[in-house]
Amino acid sequence: MDISFSRQADNTFIVKLGGNWNIADGLPSTEQIQQLIGAAPAPARIVFDTTGLGDWDSSLLTFLTELIGFCGKKSISVIKEGLPEGVTRLIDLASAVPEQKDARKQSGRAPFLSRVGEATLETGKSAVEMLSFIGEATLAFARLLRGKARFRRSDLFLFIQECGVQALPIVSLISALVGLILAFVGAVQLRLFGAQIYVADLVGIGMAREMGAMMTAIVMAGRTGAAFAAQLGTMEVNEEIDALKTLGMSPMEFLVLPRMLALVLMLPLLCLYADLMGIVGGGLIGVGMLDISPTEYINETISALTLTQFMAGLIKAAVFGVLVALSGCLRGMQCGRSASAVGEAATRAVVTAIVSIIVSDALLTVIYDKIGM
Repeated sequence: MDISFSRQADNTFIVKLGGNWNIADGLPSTEQIQQLIGAAPAPARIVFDTTGLGDWDSSLLTFLTELIGFCGKKSISVIKEGLPEGVTRLIDLASAVPEQKDARKQSGRAPFLSRVGEATLETGKSAVEMLSFIGEATLAFARLLRGKARFRRSDLFLFIQECGVQALPIVSLISALVGLILAFVGAVQLRLFGAQIYVADLVGIGMAREMGAMMTAIVMAGRTGAAFAAQLGTMEVNEEIDALKTLGMSPMEFLVLPRMLALVLMLPLLCLYADLMGIVGGGLIGVGMLDISPTEYINETISALTLTQFMAGLIKAAVFGVLVALSGCLRGMQCGRSASAVGEAATRAVVTAIVSIIVSDALLTVIYDKIGM
């Protein structure tokens, strides 16, 4: 790339461009010409001579754009007639729409107080949205009790199958392993006192009151809660939820209500099944490692467990089912309009559900203690 300059008697500055302009050779610098133009006396106008110009690419456009911008600040007229026609069209196209203010990404981090304020506002906005969603879900459930909720019964049975039968394999595996771990940990200490038989009490009560409901809920949060968020998020991306609103149908009743009902109905049943599988897993340790006969293990388990123990776990399971369903549906309805937003909604649904499960479990445990349950 060749650049030369000359000043005419009529105060015209001629920029002569020659050679081949390839971006592979690097971008040309405009500092020299800016210094010449800025020197007194300033030229009245600038013209271009491109008779010796060969091939060119975006490097020429970059040079001319910077030069024209500099001349505009100095109120110097730029004559474009000497430039190739393609260059003139591209420059006019680039300058047709001015750059918006603050359109470029700002570098650097915001001040600490600013970030704290933004996080606080975002948390408040999220809390308001969550309360609004819970209120709408409550109203939809009230309409169901009055027989006015509109949703397809076939969808409800489909979700019951997905939340129930199809979840049995993973619930079986996790529950049996949890019962086995409880029995093994308890056996290490109970062996010291010759009280191996009480492993049955430990496993039975632990699974019935806490671990059965909690582990089932966590499994369903990762399996079903994320699926609900992904399904509703995809509907949001495809504008199917907007279509339902246009048709006058409530997304809360048509989409959220059957999912919530299915999970609330199935999670207590899965909890009972998880209790059984956990007791079986603990029995494997008791019979295989502690020399406890199957009859002794079963009898000790029956004597340790009462209906109150099972009711405590079933109540927790029902509450966890509501929380998992609400978390999945809430994050799905809040999904953005991009493919990546669907994955983010599924992730947020799992995190929200697990945190809700842990917090609610702690609260219910305190309440059980206060009422003597």
